[in-house]
Amino acid sequence: MTEMTAAPVTVPGTPATARVLAEAARAVDAPDLVLAVSRNGVRTVHTGGSADPGPVPRELMAYELGSASKPYAGLLLARLVAQGRVRYEDRAADLLAPGFPVHPAVRRITLRHLLTHTSGLPGLPADFYPQAVPRWSTDPYGGYPADRVVRAFLRARPRHRPGTRWHYSNFAVSVLGHTLAAATGTPWEVLLHQQVLAPLGLDATRVRPGPDGTDAVGHRRDGTPVPALDTGGFTAAGAVRATPLDLLTFLEAHTGGAADSPTDSSLAAALTEVTRPVLRRGLRHAHTHTLTWFHHPTPYGPVLFHAGATLGQQAFLGFRPGTGLAVAATATRRVHRADTFVATAYGLLTETR
Repeated sequence: MTEMTAAPVTVPGTPATARVLAEAARAVDAPDLVLAVSRNGVRTVHTGGSADPGPVPRELMAYELGSASKPYAGLLLARLVAQGRVRYEDRAADLLAPGFPVHPAVRRITLRHLLTHTSGLPGLPADFYPQAVPRWSTDPYGGYPADRVVRAFLRARPRHRPGTRWHYSNFAVSVLGHTLAAATGTPWEVLLHQQVLAPLGLDATRVRPGPDGTDAVGHRRDGTPVPALDTGGFTAAGAVRATPLDLLTFLEAHTGGAADSPTDSSLAAALTEVTRPVLRRGLRHAHTHTLTWFHHPTPYGPVLFHAGATLGQQAFLGFRPGTGLAVAATATRRVHRADTFVATAYGLLTETR
C-alpha cells in the first residue's frame, strides 16, 4: 500500500484510506486488482489479486479500458470544439463523406448525437454479428475494420429520429472517431495523442498493446488467459489502455486535484464542458448524463463515472467535481452476472466523504 502525490514521489499511505481500500479489495475476485484513490492529488493505491505478481508492479501495467475509453473521446471532441475546428451540431455524414447519398435520418445525425448515444444507431452494426459470433470469446472486433464501420454508418437506417431517444452505442462513438479523423485530416490515434494524452502528460496511455510484459493479461471467469483486445474499426469506443496511475492523472485533470489548471484555454474549457449535464433519460428522467460521463447525485455532491469491460478485463473511472476526489479501478477477470467489481469501485466514489 502506498500513497503518492501527482509527482513521482512515494510517501507512506494514510492508514484510514489504506484500510478502506484493503477492505474493498476483499470483495473482488480477480487475478489482478488495482484500486486507486486520489484526494486533492494525494494518491493511495492498493494492489492485489489471486495471481502471483509479475516483475512489473500491477499499478504500472497497462489495462484495457473497454467502454471506459469513451471519456477520452468525449474530451477530444470538446477540445476540438473549443478550438473552433468542429461544432457539436456538425453533421457527421457531411464531414465523413461529403455529397454521399445517405438516409435522411443519417443526414441529421450530429457529432453531439454520436457522443451522447442519441443518434438512433444500434449498439453495433447489424452485419457485425455474423463475423463476430464464431470468435465471440477470442476476437469479435478484429475482423470488422474501420472502412467497414464507415460503410455501415453511411448505409444505416436509424431506429429512431436522432436526438429523441438514448440508446448506448459503440457503433456511434466509433463513427465519431472516424468523423473527427476525417474532419481534421489526422488519424484518430495521432489526434488523441496530440489533443488529450500529451497535454495531460499521459505517457502510459495508448490505444495499442505495448511492449511485451507491460500490458495486463485478461482472464475468463475460469481463470484462463485471453488474448489482448483488438478493437478493429471500433477504436474510439474502446481501445484505450492505461496504467492506474495514468488513469488518476486523467481524472485529476477533471477534478482540479493535484495538478494546476491547464494553461491552454481550449483544454481548460473542454474539461469544464464534459462535466456539465446535458441530457436526462429513463423513467421520470431520473438518469442524467454529461457529454460522456454518467452523472449521479450523492449526499456529498454529484459523481461522474464510466465503467468498461473487455473479453477479460474491467475498468472503472469516476470523480466528484470540485472536491478533488477521484477513483480508478482495474481488474483482470471477465465480467459476470454476480460480479462485484463495479459496485465496489462505485462505493469508493459515493460512500466516502
